[in-house]
Amino acid sequence: MSEVKISAETRTEFGKGAARRIRRDSKVPGVLYGHGADPLHLTLPGHELLLALRTPNVLIALDIDGKSNELAIPKAVQRDAIKGFLEHVDLLLVKRGEKVTVEIPVHTEGELAAGGNLLEHVLNALPVEAEATHIPESVTVSVEGLEAGASVLAKDITLPKGTTLAVEEDAVVLQVLAAQAEEAAGEAAEGEEVAEA
Repeated sequence: MSEVKISAETRTEFGKGAARRIRRDSKVPGVLYGHGADPLHLTLPGHELLLALRTPNVLIALDIDGKSNELAIPKAVQRDAIKGFLEHVDLLLVKRGEKVTVEIPVHTEGELAAGGNLLEHVLNALPVEAEATHIPESVTVSVEGLEAGASVLAKDITLPKGTTLAVEEDAVVLQVLAAQAEEAAGEAAEGEEVAEA
């Protein structure tokens, strides 16, 4: 788990106009909340924050106004739909040793059994509970030799030490679909369209 240090400033101006001014200065408005404390409105450096958010569930060490240091994880990130720049970020205050529930990406390795079958990611991210300072970046699952109809359940995935599932053990994470069934369904749909015409 990587920890990234970012300097932040408290902000007292709110609303669209203030947010636009902050973004014009290549900064991002944000809110830090959690542990029953009042939400703290912040201004964060845009480029540093963007780089930090490339790591899933990154732990951010905030230096606020050079006076206090807090640990936080990103909870919600708003981006411009067209240009992709950061518009706003919600940060959740965490403490060392505290357990948090997050979603970690599921990666696969290996080849499916021959036959042109398809691998469906039912869950692209696995909900887990882990210590805030030891959140795994991802989990890797072997799909080597899996045949049509096979499934990988949440309980089948080996988690790093200190990490537990935050989803039902029998939740399907990956499943192998038979390619022929999908092709047949596609042909049937085309047949229906011809019949309607």
